[in-house]
Amino acid sequence: NGGRYRTVWHRGVPEKGEYTFADGLKYKDKKWHYCDGYDRRFYTEICSGLKPAGISQLTNLDPPRKIPKGCYDCGDGYYNPETRVVIDYKFRFLRNADDEEHEWIVGTCRKAWDEIVKHKPKP
Repeated sequence: NGGRYRTVWHRGVPEKGEYTFADGLKYKDKKWHYCDGYDRRFYTEICSGLKPAGISQLTNLDPPRKIPKGCYDCGDGYYNPETRVVIDYKFRFLRNADDEEHEWIVGTCRKAWDEIVKHKPKP
């Protein structure tokens, strides 16, 4: 995935370490403010600033990857809900999705098509 973990080892046990994601974001186990519900910017938006009004950034990668027709972008590749297969971004087989992963991807991940979503008034 491109992430990196650097640490100081003592007798085969990590003493202190730091995980850096592929895009350069460093993980913090305390006071982690990235994607905390209050600040919903992507890391690239934090580093480079927000785009003008009306130009939304859909993913941390800008422009976002083009998702194959009928598929979802599940973070490590594309998911086809008809075949229940996940392939990587170079279109190589990764895995078959079980029921739990299928439900998570279909309910959470970005899809290749747009849907009109209507306003839901409070009950």
